[in-house]
Amino acid sequence: MSSKAEILAALKSVALPEHPMPKVEIAPRLDDLIGQYEAGLKACGGTLIRDNALAALQSQVDALIAEGKQVISRVDAVTGNREVPSDPHELKDINYAVIPGQLGVAENGSIWVTEDLAGIRIAPFICENLMLVLKAEDIVANMHQALAKISLDNTGFGVFIAGPSKTADIEQALVIGAHGACTLNVYLV
Repeated sequence: MSSKAEILAALKSVALPEHPMPKVEIAPRLDDLIGQYEAGLKACGGTLIRDNALAALQSQVDALIAEGKQVISRVDAVTGNREVPSDPHELKDINYAVIPGQLGVAENGSIWVTEDLAGIRIAPFICENLMLVLKAEDIVANMHQALAKISLDNTGFGVFIAGPSKTADIEQALVIGAHGACTLNVYLV
C-alpha cells in the first residue's frame, strides 16, 4: 500500500458520520426594510439615493460625461457614453458603471448582482466607481431570505456586493478601492 493510500485510509477510519446541518430559524426584522438597508449600506461605506433616483442618476451621469468621464450603463432608463464591450480589457479606463441589482439585503446592505445584469463579469470590479440601481420591493430582511430567492441554476456568475472595495493590513491601515470600485452609490427605485 502506498503512503498516500495509507493516509487516506487512516483519515477514512476516523471520519465523523454524516449528519444533517442544523436548521437556523431566526425571525427577520420586517419593520422599515429600506431604513435597515440604508443603515447597512452606510456601515459598508456606500450611499443610498432615494428621492427621484432615476432622474438623479441620469443627471449625475450627464454631469460626469460633460467632465469627460467614461460611463457604461446597463440600466435601460440611464444613458452612458460607452457600450459594454465583449473584451474585458476594453474596460481598463472605465470611470463609472451603472448596473441593475437583482436583490438587496437589509441586514448587511449588500446587493446581489449577476453577470447577466452587469453585461460582463468584471464590470462591477474594474470600474473606479459603481452605481447600482435597486427596486425597493427587491429588498429582503436577511441573507436567509436572499438565498431562498436567488437561483444559481441559470446564473453564470453572481456576487453580493456590499460597499466599495476595502482591505486593511495588520497595522489597521484601511485602503478603499484596492480590489474594485472606490465608491458605491445605490439608487433606489
